[in-house]
Amino acid sequence: MASHNQSEDGRPFGGGGGRRPHVEENTLRTAELKVERKLFLFALKENIRGRFLRITEDVGGRRDHIIVPASGLKEFAQVIQELAEWAEANAGEAVSGEPKDEAGEEAQDSGQPDSAASDGGGETGAG
Repeated sequence: MASHNQSEDGRPFGGGGGRRPHVEENTLRTAELKVERKLFLFALKENIRGRFLRITEDVGGRRDHIIVPASGLKEFAQVIQELAEWAEANAGEAVSGEPKDEAGEEAQDSGQPDSAASDGGGETGAG
């Protein structure tokens, strides 16, 4: 029987509870982007689970990472492009504090986090 802080298979809940065993990664390509005081490091990598993009945000030595599986890179880039175009087109508008959907209507809160509402939730990816 699992304890209150373990899943049924005995693994601890949560992503930050412990380190995963090291998996060898090959770096295929890298790029850097400096935006104001932030440095973004992009590394296209592969390991035994597949290819993925690791994006690292470095602000004053503090690093945060996100991993995007290669299978989702085109869609990821498309979403960023759409948001960048919208931000540029609406640069002079005052911020109301309420997010808008694509039609400009205030977004309705589904009661679920955005990722769960859009793709059924769950974490996927390599890394």
